[in-house]
Amino acid sequence: SYKPFLYAGAIENGVMPETLVNDAPLTDVGDWSPQNSDGSADGPITVRQALARSKNLVTIRLVQLLGTNAARQWSGKYGFDVDKQPDNLTLALGAGSTTPMQLASAYSVIANGGLAVKPVFIRRINDANGNKVFEAPPQVASEEQRVVPARNAFMTASLLQEVTRSGTAARAQGQLKRPDIYGKTGTTNDVVDAWFAGFQPNLVAVVWVGHDTPKSLGSHASGGSLALPAWINFMASALKGMPVAEIQPPEGVVHANGDWRYIE
Repeated sequence: SYKPFLYAGAIENGVMPETLVNDAPLTDVGDWSPQNSDGSADGPITVRQALARSKNLVTIRLVQLLGTNAARQWSGKYGFDVDKQPDNLTLALGAGSTTPMQLASAYSVIANGGLAVKPVFIRRINDANGNKVFEAPPQVASEEQRVVPARNAFMTASLLQEVTRSGTAARAQGQLKRPDIYGKTGTTNDVVDAWFAGFQPNLVAVVWVGHDTPKSLGSHASGGSLALPAWINFMASALKGMPVAEIQPPEGVVHANGDWRYIE
């Protein structure tokens, strides 16, 4: 679920959704032997396909292209603690630390078209008689809160929409029966943590499944099998009656050759 922010950094440096990247074993990473979660290696595939299928080997190559420090600094734009993200290639596999609130805030930047809106934990307090004691001021998004370009947020959202349409989270659009669903599964080593982070343009939600004292959730568990069903169940209720609202392309992007790209 951290990968989309690395892909966003690659997009800002000239990699487009249609760009081909080699999904093949890495031979230049010392004695480390990273693999895709299913053990596959499919050769050159598009960036869009790679994120939809959560290809570890492609993500590592994108981080190699960016450089680990540049990739960490880019993800910091979304609110991640840079010093809690490793300054090595394990960054590509989400080996850093975050919280559900940080992850939800980060995904909200994409949903908000590149604007970072500070979370409000307490919206309103009423006393025993129902009188309002406190109400947080309304959040009004403005260009002063922009942390990434609108076109970058759109391109990243487009990739996340593919994940929920044809990728590891395809059941999200299938079961909710609406196209305006964006998100990404996440599974840590030994399935200690299972995640799903995603949004409909008016609502961001994150589901984390794990133990208070970290231990494996089971060899057959994953973000897709544990966290995603809970997310779908919540969204089915939360989005009931809400009209479909897909993210619209901003200035600076064009649809050509079957996919989106930046206008040079």
